Amino acid sequence: MTPKRPIYLDYHATTPVDPRVFEAMRPYFTEHFGNAASASHAFGWRAEAAVTAAREAIARLVGANPREIVFTSGATEADNLAVLGAARARQTPGAHVVTSAIEHPAVLDPCRRLETEGFSVTYLPPDAHGLTSAAAVAEALTQETVLVSVMAANNEIGTLNPVGEIARVCKERGIVFHTDAVQALGKVPLDVHGLGLDLASFSAHKLCGPKGVGALFVRAVNPRVRLVPLLFGGGHERGLRPGTLDVPGIVGFGAAADLARTEGEVESRRVAGLRDRLWERLRGRADGLSRNGHPSLCLPGNLNVTIAGAPADAVMSNARDLAVSSGSACTSASAEPSHVLLALGRTRAEAEASIRFGLGRFTTEEEVDRAADEIVRAVAKVRAERK
Repeated sequence: MTPKRPIYLDYHATTPVDPRVFEAMRPYFTEHFGNAASASHAFGWRAEAAVTAAREAIARLVGANPREIVFTSGATEADNLAVLGAARARQTPGAHVVTSAIEHPAVLDPCRRLETEGFSVTYLPPDAHGLTSAAAVAEALTQETVLVSVMAANNEIGTLNPVGEIARVCKERGIVFHTDAVQALGKVPLDVHGLGLDLASFSAHKLCGPKGVGALFVRAVNPRVRLVPLLFGGGHERGLRPGTLDVPGIVGFGAAADLARTEGEVESRRVAGLRDRLWERLRGRADGLSRNGHPSLCLPGNLNVTIAGAPADAVMSNARDLAVSSGSACTSASAEPSHVLLALGRTRAEAEASIRFGLGRFTTEEEVDRAADEIVRAVAKVRAERK
């Protein structure tokens, strides 16, 4: 008898490539393999046309002009280009940056780098639900503030920040505002111009697209945002990101963006229903459970749960049929508990007893019910062993 496939509930770490996305990419690996910068023959023209179509698809999804979409190797590079590039373009003695204490390391680490270059950085503590308010940002601003970076949706607890309100506060002061929108893209409405964003980072592989390709929205008007590039050599992507473009990956990103634009709203409602079903089945059958993050301003597929008396690593090792995590995939090798949960006021023990469930496009009701059964069984076993 063939064993059941493990249940994948780690959609915040990465997503399976949608078969329709894969089929759109396939010809660009073998048949249409040209370099998009080759302007003298048909292979290059076809590649360039494919990149242009993908750029337009991503722009449609987020309400941008296609020329405002800059392709990168992923969201980490997009975050680095936004934070380091915007800050360095505005560096003056005493230049100041504001961010939140629970950003992804792809924002926090560049901010720490800026501190070594003479910038001062304010790391705002979130409220108890992980929300960073526009009022908190406004209070932190000084005459020397040149950049604010606050994520649209937290990758561990799913809390949605009021990025439109924060953008208005920044615009009133002439300060550039960047948001890491990786987890929000395709899950919640995101109109970069409607929200007043200056910079926004995206990733294909959180959207049922391929790994290794991301994008940065760089506002071109009112105001035109200037960045100092991180890489040099070739002048690609408006001079902001040199290097041969990953045409198959970019085509996949465009296809994933089109699917999110046409199907995302319905998908998000379905996934939110499954998330709520999972939570109800867990808390109805196991005691000592509490939910982390905002109860309503939250990504539809996110459920972060603290399980009293049951360390997450022990629960996960006893639930081998589940693919879940205890925090960000980018810090999973670290022995330290989640910096996000600690910033919310959780104790170290509580943070170490927390599991992140990430539901997505291919999650089924049957998988949710099996997952709940697995977790309840594992929690009971771990608690019994610790008595």
